[in-house]
Amino acid sequence: MSNYKTVFFTLGILQIILGIFMLIPVIAQFFYNEIDSSFFGASIVTIIFGTLFFLSNLDHDKKLNLQQAFLLTALSWLSIAIFGSLPFVFSSVEFTFTNAFFESMSGITTTGSTIISNLENMPKGILLWRAILQWLGGIGIIVMAITLMPIMNVGGMQLFKISNNDSSEKILPQSKEIALRLIYIYSGLTALCGISYKFLGMNIFDSLTHSMTTIATGGFSNYNESIGFFNSFYIEISAMIFIILGSLPFIAYIKFLSGNKKIFFSDIQIKTFLKIIFVSVAVLSIYLSFNHSTQLNLGSVFFNVISILTGTGYVNAQFDSWGGFSLVMFLGLMFIGGCAGSTTCGIKIFRIQILYLFVSNQLKKIIYPKGVFVLKYDQNPVDNKFIASIISFVYMYLIIFFLIAALLSLTGLDFVTAISGAATSISNVGPGLGSIIGPNGNFSTLPDVSKWILTLGMILGRLELFAILVLFLPSFWKN
Repeated sequence: MSNYKTVFFTLGILQIILGIFMLIPVIAQFFYNEIDSSFFGASIVTIIFGTLFFLSNLDHDKKLNLQQAFLLTALSWLSIAIFGSLPFVFSSVEFTFTNAFFESMSGITTTGSTIISNLENMPKGILLWRAILQWLGGIGIIVMAITLMPIMNVGGMQLFKISNNDSSEKILPQSKEIALRLIYIYSGLTALCGISYKFLGMNIFDSLTHSMTTIATGGFSNYNESIGFFNSFYIEISAMIFIILGSLPFIAYIKFLSGNKKIFFSDIQIKTFLKIIFVSVAVLSIYLSFNHSTQLNLGSVFFNVISILTGTGYVNAQFDSWGGFSLVMFLGLMFIGGCAGSTTCGIKIFRIQILYLFVSNQLKKIIYPKGVFVLKYDQNPVDNKFIASIISFVYMYLIIFFLIAALLSLTGLDFVTAISGAATSISNVGPGLGSIIGPNGNFSTLPDVSKWILTLGMILGRLELFAILVLFLPSFWKN
């Protein structure tokens, strides 16, 4: 166990930080006269466990090898989800542990699926904690995606290494500086989003919580109608802007602040991401104009395309009534996701781009069998091992999607609910499709076994599959 002292030392720090964040909703409880012991008690328990991990591993070797990096990644998210569920369990609202863990996992993975059917009647402390979980999950995935995952060679993320001389033994020292920059940028965007919401008509509490879930592209709202509750075109415009900002690679922000003022106009991922939005809106608008002309609202089309594509999950319209083609299109958008190194999930834009280039090259080879075609991404040659890792990732992504859908169907769910539930969990989107888990519904009526299957899909999707799957290989545990 001594080999894993650095892992448990880091877990202790994370749990202490989580316990401190649990004290923030106490302020909301005091302000709104909802004081109980739920958050204080959960905070004490979490900090105690974190302190025990911290103190018992003070003599760690301050190095993190590849094996330990994988283990830390999985355990950190799992432990945060477990301890993050304690405020729900201890609250005056009657949460079962299954529901509490589902809500916590949905929050920390920025999925946005909820089992709460009466959000308007929830205590402010609970609503604030849901937002905090998503905000922490958003910054957590950014730091992990940019610092740890490239080094772990997870599904092609090695394309986004910080430098060319990375070594697994130097992960922690190297990530410290970049993590601080990311936190500053992330916090700044959250503050700007909150100010925008307050200026456009939200009260302080709503602007605070929605700013956190917007930048995190999480989608938790304080109302059953989501953003549609406010019935404000300008709030929806603001939400779209900041959702897009949260969906862009945060490395681009660092490059921009370092002097590269053209990065947002030259980055190939960003350009493709915006093209997908506009093409999707155009196609969907044309379809609705011919088949559901009474439901064509360009603002709603833009909003829901952006929300579903990025995995945010805010809704301002009942898009499940837009016809079969619209449902299929939204299902496809769930899989795509945003840019690598952002708060979004899904397959990611860069993988879609490289797969497209790979297929194009294969077609050229059929036409010109003796031709030599070098696959280039953003004018740089892409090594075959990167292509192989991306193909493997997409293959496993689809396999796991179908497995989750099959398991959900075995629990008694109908076809649309099972398929969309699997998609929304592994892509960390939020609402599914259909009458049960669609924009009109929630996940409260699902069997407990379905909820556990969905939580598994959430963490697999959030951690890019391989970071979890590798832990089940016996060879992984051999020195």
